[in-house]
Amino acid sequence: MEGGGMRGVFTCGVLDAFLDANISFPYVVGVSAGACNGLSFVSRQRGRARTSNIEMLRDYKYIGLRFLPRQHSILDQEFLFNEMPAKLLPYDYEAYRNSSTRFEMVTTDCLTGKACYLHEPTNPDRLVKIARASSSLPYVCPVVFVDRIPMLDGGIVDSIPVLRAQEQGFRQNVVVLTRNRGYRKTERDIRVPRFIYNRFPHLREALSQRCSVYNEQLQMVERLEDEGSIYVIRPERPLSVGRMERNINKLIALYDEGYVCAQAFLNKV
Repeated sequence: MEGGGMRGVFTCGVLDAFLDANISFPYVVGVSAGACNGLSFVSRQRGRARTSNIEMLRDYKYIGLRFLPRQHSILDQEFLFNEMPAKLLPYDYEAYRNSSTRFEMVTTDCLTGKACYLHEPTNPDRLVKIARASSSLPYVCPVVFVDRIPMLDGGIVDSIPVLRAQEQGFRQNVVVLTRNRGYRKTERDIRVPRFIYNRFPHLREALSQRCSVYNEQLQMVERLEDEGSIYVIRPERPLSVGRMERNINKLIALYDEGYVCAQAFLNKV
């Protein structure tokens, strides 16, 4: 499951359709928003990801520049990763621990500029910290330390971890994207100046080629799909939903599209 910020509500719809059909997988890997949504899928909490992304956004407005002075983030991370899973929308850690699914979340190691694929079966604090690191966008969110290693959003280096799943021995994979087929980033890669992340030269290098790497991954996914070696569930049309979208009606419509696309996929296969 790739990320994409609030475009991830498409994935929420897909995963709820899977849960309604009693579908599970031996292995799940998610990036950024895909990692956060995947947590609710593995714990089998149907509707939790939708509530956190739509109803909670409407009621608590956890996206905005007002969080920058205190949290150095455009997201209210204290709310998202502390208050919400502990009190307002409790996460079922027991169900997660008892799941037969191995769940990995992708982060970027700021020291090496490489992807990390992290699994945490028992420790709730480390689990939440990994999810926070996986979805900490560069430039607008602070670095998160996991196991004393500085980390950021996994989408910097591996937005669509298909190869990781194959390396784990899984030859039939379902890939959930948050962009329509044929989409490519049109921005040009720009070399990140030294004064930004000056302690992390390998991270700067990874950020400097982010667009081209992502486009190459999209091309790979389409090739594997055409070869019949993976299944892909994605939006059918270009999206009007932005990464930091706050229009609730747009988010509901995208969730519904994800649910319908997943149902069509299940009926077909």
